[in-house]
Amino acid sequence: MKQPLCKLALYTALLFNNLFIIPAYAAVPGKAAGLQCEHLLNPIGIDAPHPRLTWLLTDEQQGAAQTAYQLFVGTDSASVSAGKGDSWLTTKIMSAANLVSYQGKPLQPFTKYYWRVQLWDQAGKKLSASAIASFETGMMNMRNWKGSWISDNKGIAVNPAPYFRRTFKIAKSIRSARAYIAVAGLYEMYINGQKIGNHRLDPMYTRFDRRTLYVAYDVTTQLQSGKNAIGVLLGNGWYNHQSTAVWFFHQAPWRGRPTFCMDLRITYTDGSEETISSNTQWKTSLSPVVFNSIYTAEHYDARREQAGWNTPNFIDSAWKPVINRAAPSQNIVAQSLQPIRNVEEIAAKSITKIDNNLWVFDIGRNISGVSQITVKGDSGTVIRLKHAERMNKNGHVDQSNIDLHYRPTDDKDPFQTDIFILSGKGEETFMPKFNYKGFQYVEVSSNKPVELTKESLKAYFMHSDVAPIGTVTSSNKTLNQIWTATNNSYLSNLFGYPTDCPQREKNGWTGDAHIACETGLYSFDAITIYEKWLADHRDEQQPNGVLPSIIPTGGWGYEWGNGPDWTSTIAIIPWNIYLFYGDSKLLADSYASIEKYVNHIDELYPTGLTSWGLGDWVPVKSVSPVELTSSVYYYADACILAKTAKILGKQADFTKYSALANKIKNAINTKYLNTETGMYGKGLQTELSVPLYWDVVPQNLKGKVAANLAQRVAADNYHLDVGILGAKAILGALSDNGYPDVAYKIASQETYPSWGWWMVNGATTLYENWKIDAKFDISLNHIMFGEIGAWLYKGIAGIHPDQDHPGFKNVLLQPNFVAGLNEFTATHNGPYGKIISSWQRSNTGVTYRITVPANSTATIKFPEGKVYQGAKPITGTQQYKVTAGSYVFDVK
Repeated sequence: MKQPLCKLALYTALLFNNLFIIPAYAAVPGKAAGLQCEHLLNPIGIDAPHPRLTWLLTDEQQGAAQTAYQLFVGTDSASVSAGKGDSWLTTKIMSAANLVSYQGKPLQPFTKYYWRVQLWDQAGKKLSASAIASFETGMMNMRNWKGSWISDNKGIAVNPAPYFRRTFKIAKSIRSARAYIAVAGLYEMYINGQKIGNHRLDPMYTRFDRRTLYVAYDVTTQLQSGKNAIGVLLGNGWYNHQSTAVWFFHQAPWRGRPTFCMDLRITYTDGSEETISSNTQWKTSLSPVVFNSIYTAEHYDARREQAGWNTPNFIDSAWKPVINRAAPSQNIVAQSLQPIRNVEEIAAKSITKIDNNLWVFDIGRNISGVSQITVKGDSGTVIRLKHAERMNKNGHVDQSNIDLHYRPTDDKDPFQTDIFILSGKGEETFMPKFNYKGFQYVEVSSNKPVELTKESLKAYFMHSDVAPIGTVTSSNKTLNQIWTATNNSYLSNLFGYPTDCPQREKNGWTGDAHIACETGLYSFDAITIYEKWLADHRDEQQPNGVLPSIIPTGGWGYEWGNGPDWTSTIAIIPWNIYLFYGDSKLLADSYASIEKYVNHIDELYPTGLTSWGLGDWVPVKSVSPVELTSSVYYYADACILAKTAKILGKQADFTKYSALANKIKNAINTKYLNTETGMYGKGLQTELSVPLYWDVVPQNLKGKVAANLAQRVAADNYHLDVGILGAKAILGALSDNGYPDVAYKIASQETYPSWGWWMVNGATTLYENWKIDAKFDISLNHIMFGEIGAWLYKGIAGIHPDQDHPGFKNVLLQPNFVAGLNEFTATHNGPYGKIISSWQRSNTGVTYRITVPANSTATIKFPEGKVYQGAKPITGTQQYKVTAGSYVFDVK
């Protein structure tokens, strides 16, 4: 084993220009695991012609690494299992890469492919091949659709949601069956009375007239010999927005009565195929969903139920014929992302009876989602479920903090208030199908006597079902609460796109999203959501490069709120995806859009300074210049564009945009930086922290500017005086520049204004305003102040991606053992496995424990002090490098 070990040492030394600690190997061999295609587990219905295949090496041996791989891809699982691949069989490739784009034979539509990977370890030893994974292609091309777009013959003002059904017969033995359904609006699909899938609010919201999503399902087990029935229920979603609010979605250019197209492809055991499609053979009727609005609520009249409407033997003679409709767009593509689900069921914490017909349920925490009620009463009994984030002094729910942007035209569509009319047929249960809300409290009223108990109502926390991949625990209870609340707000605002709040808006505000992006990526596997949302960006971008402030939009937002401080999402989010996943596809897909955007700002503001933007939104008291903050974000965009150009091999662009970034930086510093004092502007917290965080400050002045920031924070009694742009920057600006203890003092504050102030006042999510009694801007579930969630990983645990070796191929570990905190642990499951950074304080110093996953390395920068590994002192603590494995250090 000596020779391979020497090769590894030489390889790592050449790679990082330094020597690593290469511990002795353990005896247990590793293996490939975690196989994914397009960052999804065994996906069905993908359209990518060159899908990305990823895996990781599971090996706890110290020094574990992958030195080579071989891929096997084919349409026969037995053949792939035997080490063959009729679609793609690579040679043994000497590489540590664990993300590879498919380069085999052209993929065929409607085909299941099996794949596995063979790895070789750091000693050149061949490991056991991975388990077999799969991916299945979908339409691949618009021409492969057979179905027509159909709807009922109703207009946009008709409230009841339409039912659709079709029966057909199966006389042969089925091998497999797949349903592909594209919808403008929302839907639920049924086969033989059984709901297909557990997704909610499909398909995801897009700019419907430019891109429409379809979803694929394996429905083999739902079909039966003989007569079968398909049923589809359509909801409005954002496509037919009937509620009226300040963003004018009811005037969206795409607006129409919901419509769908479906192909049910059946493959029989004799090899023959049959497709049951949407066409004029279908029939339609109005449903008991008598009103549905994604923005407000849902109304359901159980008296209008048609039992068995989606089963084969239902008599549909009273149903009407459907009509053909034009496709909403000419770009119908697969929905390849984590779906929205009812992720968590929450029991009511308490029930308060206000009078004989009025109760208030408290679910104990603020969530996005729906409530479900089970009740028994007379036919025609009207149950109203009013959802809110808080209660007023008389015990009723209070919506005054979340309904201010709603502009109803009548009283028929009350805000966040479901209406359930009972059929009178025993115990009945209602949960909305095409709506979600933001709430903690549900006020239930009835126009006739009913009996309710605490068990009568439960809630479901709904959001994009992204896997949790990070944890934070500490000896500070408030800090732990802040992290949990931040995650709750992040998830509450993830519905196929990032939103600002789940109640009064549900808008894809760009500024909120890029501020919270790292927070999300440290804790959740959200790449598929961001890739979808950046496609929405490309759909919405004007030819001159301008983006709207909310994405998707029906047209609102191109004229307000869309300066570089907000719409830098086009650059910042693809860059963060690259850093966290080591995947450059989103950067490549977004490159032209980033370039158009940066070029447009350059044309409008040739001096390098721009005043286009909203500025430091919702500040505590001090207001920083919009020109300073917007110009810094413009600089960040230009830097990302230049770095992306280099990654993509565009050398001329790299030179061009590096020069532009330098021009912007110099313009900012010439106008706002006093080089003698190290002060930006008036020396406000935001004025100092934003240039520091985004690397605008000249290297030789960073220490002076950081000292000024620390002094300013001390003068503010270690409390915040920032809006959302300053809140994004201040903690990192301090901890990255020698003042982590000051950052921790801010982060752990429990008096106004601070994150902890919210926690001690009962918050379970993050708020929209530092003031808990503010008259405006006081949603209780916003993510725009959510950078603190990322900072806990970065500023205390010190886990950073390395832009030179992205995807945590090399982990930058820069822990800060801050005063006042006794222990802290953060974990992050990156593309190579679990990273752990954990420290505990003792009477003699700090014990620091780390785990670096297999096939990756780490560069550790210790705080000041003498560092020991066991009894042995180590040197070079500013750039101390280790290979994969677990290590324990003592810092004294």
